Amino acid sequence: MKLIHSYWAYIVVIMLVVAVFNAISGLSKKRTFNSKDLRIGLFTLIVSHIQLLIGLGWYFASPYYKALKSNGSEVMGDSASRLLAIEHPILMILAIVLITIGWSKHKKKTDDSAKFKTFAIFYGIALVLILARIPWNQWPAF
Repeated sequence: MKLIHSYWAYIVVIMLVVAVFNAISGLSKKRTFNSKDLRIGLFTLIVSHIQLLIGLGWYFASPYYKALKSNGSEVMGDSASRLLAIEHPILMILAIVLITIGWSKHKKKTDDSAKFKTFAIFYGIALVLILARIPWNQWPAF
């Protein structure tokens, strides 16, 4: 489960980068928001939600959750354990909430530039949060 979660994260990060750059490009070039832009945003939303489900499954079966339940003060005292038991899950959930909000808000916009701006802001903040709290030392390399 951890391996699937780690490799699926590559897809999430790649899709977020593509979505953010597409939104910034569309905003700066004043393009029309078309079906390709919609699909990029939707696919990013879908892969991030799949990652959330995989991550929650892994988290509740992980030794970090068990350690947090049995000895929370020890986990909180160790920065590496705290990252995996508290910081990573909370910020990843927050990032996916932002992606979901961005998707919902863009649907209510009628102006093309407003749609691109919404994706750029919400998906961009989510990308920063995800990159900030990925446990890089445990992320598998291709």
